[in-house]
Amino acid sequence: MVTRHRIFNKHLITAAVTTAVTFQTLNPNSTNSPFINSIIRSTRALTTIISTIIDYKYTLSCFNLSTDEYRLALTELHLRSAKRILKMCEANKGIYIKAGQFVSGVKQVPKEYSTLLSSLQDQSVPYKFEVIEHVMNNNFGPNSLSEVFLSFDEEPIAAASIAQVHRAVLRNDQDVAVEVAVKVQYPGLKFQMKFDVLTMSLLSKFVGWSFPGYRFQWIVSEFEKSIASELDFIVEGKNLERIRENFKDNSMVKVPNVFWDFTTRQVLTMEFCGGRKVDDLDFMKQRGISEVKVAKTLAEVVAEMIFVHGFVHGDLHPGNILVSPERKNGFCLVLLDFGVCKQLDEDFRFKYCELWEALVVMDSNKIQEIGEYFGVGRYSRYFPVIFTGRTIDSKSSIGRGMSVEEKKNLKQELKSLKMDDISSFMESLPTDFLTVLRTDGLLRSLISKFGAPVTVRLLAYAEYALYGLSLKADSKSDSALGVMLFRFKIGLRYVQVRLLFGILGLVSWLESIKHTSTRRLKDLLASAGYVVRNLYRPLLTA
Repeated sequence: MVTRHRIFNKHLITAAVTTAVTFQTLNPNSTNSPFINSIIRSTRALTTIISTIIDYKYTLSCFNLSTDEYRLALTELHLRSAKRILKMCEANKGIYIKAGQFVSGVKQVPKEYSTLLSSLQDQSVPYKFEVIEHVMNNNFGPNSLSEVFLSFDEEPIAAASIAQVHRAVLRNDQDVAVEVAVKVQYPGLKFQMKFDVLTMSLLSKFVGWSFPGYRFQWIVSEFEKSIASELDFIVEGKNLERIRENFKDNSMVKVPNVFWDFTTRQVLTMEFCGGRKVDDLDFMKQRGISEVKVAKTLAEVVAEMIFVHGFVHGDLHPGNILVSPERKNGFCLVLLDFGVCKQLDEDFRFKYCELWEALVVMDSNKIQEIGEYFGVGRYSRYFPVIFTGRTIDSKSSIGRGMSVEEKKNLKQELKSLKMDDISSFMESLPTDFLTVLRTDGLLRSLISKFGAPVTVRLLAYAEYALYGLSLKADSKSDSALGVMLFRFKIGLRYVQVRLLFGILGLVSWLESIKHTSTRRLKDLLASAGYVVRNLYRPLLTA
């Protein structure tokens, strides 16, 4: 009975927290005051939470936990609750949609939630143009649209949770037309953010008080930081310029230029960059762009941000990455939306590089040592599972997953973990770790959509981690001899891992060939079947 209640409480709080993290909003078409709108949104969210909790409590109490009926009911319950939360996000709009997008990228929530809430990436209703015109006039003076721009499209090319983007042509001193993208923030968001974050905080504390093992205040804190930075377009412009500078020599990456004379905290004017969303596989197929090459390029971009630059784009969902077929390489990646960027602590960057080196060569002692540095103690044994799909005692090579026996042992081990253990683990991690975890989760999701081998990401991470380690050389010692010795050690480690790279690269190449050959064989068989049917149709109808 105790076990049953523990499992029931786990599902109950999963539902409550999944709802609570989505607790933000904006109602663009209402004429009510901001305070009244906030009350309406909060009431809608609270009603959703209560109904979801009651649904979990009474539905699951009717089944025995060990039966197939229970598991089926739980799946249906997750789906029903996820639909309820999705409906609430769509009704509340604004930052609720942003929060729903955030939840969809969290691997710990049931797949029914992440799958349904991921649809919010494409569900933002644009504001009326009169509202946008009002914001522009407030920032640049009356009649700004006609005085600043030669043309300004009334229909937005993109509508997000906190802003929408319009295509325009900018005037300059020489009256030369410059095509730009103008990102305009919706009005009234700062007040709504403060009100909603306060409600979220109180709600998360109530959940923690009701169920001591379930502590999620850290989620609210991280979400509040990311939203606050997103609402200042001056900060976003500076983030954009920094990433643009970091990738200036990389022909596979394009970052738009900022026009600072026409940028404020609420309006961001930047170079217009064309392209299609990175998960538009039909477009890439039509243009002859290899999905595996796109996956490899994206993995290298993310790896360079984390391990080398130490400055990370924290919201790399498909809507913020375009594939442009304009470059001589056949394509390039266009990065957009830099409101959520994170400067990693230099010591963290270095230790994270060491962690990935240890994960590649499976140095269990080093992994546990780094785990102690990050403050997670015994939970560091799960780092290999989280990042590489292997247990810390695994005998399989990297990228090959776990054996049946290893999966069985891990499943038994995880059963002994309580929710309090998971909460303690997440609370112990540095905030930088949470950033790279989310970014890594978004990358893995995209690579999976491309059908690319998992070794694509592992190879990129391992190689850039070693390069990132070498950047620490000059600070390891004041003496030239110390620097030389450190570089020599890094060089030896690089050779060791490079040998492993060769093996992994061969495996990845063979998997890529297999993937391409299988697809071509299917196309060939389909074509052959079509020809055969047409050849024999006259005989069959005779």
